[in-house]
Amino acid sequence: MRNTITRAEQSLGISNVAIYQMVARALADCPHSSVLLDVGCGAGNLKPFVSKFCDRYVGIDAVRYEGFPAGTEFIAQNLDEPMTQLEGGFADVVVSVETIEHLENPRAFYRELVRLTKPGGHIIVTTPNQLSLLSKLTLVLKDQFNAFQEAPGLYPAHITALLEIDLRRIAQECGLTDIQVEYSDRGRILFTSRNYPASSMFRGRLFSDNLLCIARRPVF
Repeated sequence: MRNTITRAEQSLGISNVAIYQMVARALADCPHSSVLLDVGCGAGNLKPFVSKFCDRYVGIDAVRYEGFPAGTEFIAQNLDEPMTQLEGGFADVVVSVETIEHLENPRAFYRELVRLTKPGGHIIVTTPNQLSLLSKLTLVLKDQFNAFQEAPGLYPAHITALLEIDLRRIAQECGLTDIQVEYSDRGRILFTSRNYPASSMFRGRLFSDNLLCIARRPVF
C-alpha cells in the first residue's frame, strides 16, 4: 500500500486537458450514463468534461487529492488490489485516465474495470502512447520509452508501459467487443518543450503523447 500511495502522490492527480477532451469525445458516442465511475480519479479534473454524459459521477483513488470537487462522491482504494467496496456492474461507464501505467498488474486491474461495468456498458482506458515518434526515438537513443525514463528529476511514477496492441489484447481476453483506439492529437516536438501545432498533419499515432482504448462489455 505504501508504494501505491507514493506513486499516487508523485502523480499529483492531474493529467493534460487534451486527455480529458479525448475521453469526452469517446463518451459523446456512448449512450447517456446513470453512473460514471472514474478509477484513478486524481483531483477530479475529468468531472467537468464528462458531467453532461452522466447523472452521477463517482471518483475512486488511493488518495483524495487537494482540489477534488466538494460534494463529489469519493472512495479511497488501493488500485493495486481488488475494489471490493464496489459491487459488480456498479457503473454504466468506467473510465480510467492515465492510471494503468502506475499499477503493478494491468491485467488484474483491467478485469476489475470490467467487473465494475454493467453489461452493455463501456470501459475507457487512457495511457501514454509508446508508438509516438518521440517515444520511438527515445527508445532507440536511450533504451527507454519517453514516458518511462529513469533519471534524476524525471517523473518516477510510471512503472508499466503498454502498447496499443496490449490494450487490445487485454480487452479481448476480457471478452469485450467494439474495441477501438483513439489518439489525443497532442504531442511534444522532438528535443523541445513545445507541442506540435494543431493541424491535420500532426495527428494520430506518430504525433500523440497519449492514446485511449474504448470497449463494450457484452450484454450476454
